[in-house]
Amino acid sequence: MAFKYQTTFALLLLLVNLRFHGNVAAQNAKLAASFIFGDSLVDAGNNNYLSTLSKADVPPNGVDFKASGGNPTGRFTNGRTIADIVGEELGQPNYAVPYLAPNTSGKVILNGVNYASGGGGILNATGSLFVNRLGMDIQIDYFNITRKQIGKLLGESEAKEYIMKKSLFSIIVGSNDFLNNYLLPFVSTGVRVSQNPDTFVEDMINHFRIQLYRLYQLDARKFVISNVGPIGCIPYQRIINELKDKDCVDLADDLATQYNARLKDLVAELNDNLPGATFVLANVYDLVSEMIRNYDKYGFTTASRGCCGIGSGGQVAGIIPCVPTSSLCSDRYKHLFWDQYHPSEAANIILAKQLVNGDKRYTTPMNLRQLIDL
Repeated sequence: MAFKYQTTFALLLLLVNLRFHGNVAAQNAKLAASFIFGDSLVDAGNNNYLSTLSKADVPPNGVDFKASGGNPTGRFTNGRTIADIVGEELGQPNYAVPYLAPNTSGKVILNGVNYASGGGGILNATGSLFVNRLGMDIQIDYFNITRKQIGKLLGESEAKEYIMKKSLFSIIVGSNDFLNNYLLPFVSTGVRVSQNPDTFVEDMINHFRIQLYRLYQLDARKFVISNVGPIGCIPYQRIINELKDKDCVDLADDLATQYNARLKDLVAELNDNLPGATFVLANVYDLVSEMIRNYDKYGFTTASRGCCGIGSGGQVAGIIPCVPTSSLCSDRYKHLFWDQYHPSEAANIILAKQLVNGDKRYTTPMNLRQLIDL
């Protein structure tokens, strides 16, 4: 009888220990929390909870996302986003949960929170055609709420340490400010009349500077900021402009290049002027451009058409999202793009691993593993 009670007690003690260690695992991890801001490239499901035209909550989106059993989660790809994979590579215990999800409360936020929203941008006017989306200003407003919640969970002193030293702030934004604002037919006419490209890019940079300062004031210290990819070369631009496979839209690419040069200056400015903070610039433009040019070297069979929607006809196919009636390629891992806008999971894996472990061609002044080790 004594042995029975001792065994029962030992099992109870083990369960208590497991629960305790489970609750503090995130706090003890080198990368404890990942806070993600941006657009559909890293949206993990926030738009599922908005009345918006920008959604990825239907199949075949998510078909390769193992955590959901292949069901759509609101991610605009067939599997994991680049932010999901970066977190895994750096030892994050769990995926950052979408801020708007009803279960995003309590200790779950200690693993991080995802605020990204399909259609969102740096400027508040960006993405208005989708009706609803979360722009960067709103996303930071929501992080302010999360920051207060973490203070209550951990106590203010420990929360400050947790945010400053064990959390990564990932920001992938800017593409929509061109694709769904300045370059958008009809909607953008007034903007393009009143602002030349120089003025528009400067407006973006000035807004972004204020937004990053806000995050710094909320104790963010380890940042990775992506520049804008080669948006003139994505399938959407090639299809609607009826270009050949290797051609790109010059205006879109020129705007991205111009913005990226100003963003590089901004990152250098912030590293110089914000004590204790490190801003890593992710050169996604050059990395994706290299993958598009030499797609076969990376195991892809095409970089000009998305897997979901491939074979659909003409210019209309360029604006139709990935939905259950879309045609689907037979081998998703041979396509650089999932749809007309977004990389496939196979491409996201390559991108994420380069940012985590790569050299200064693609991450400056250091890669993300070095950033987390600071």
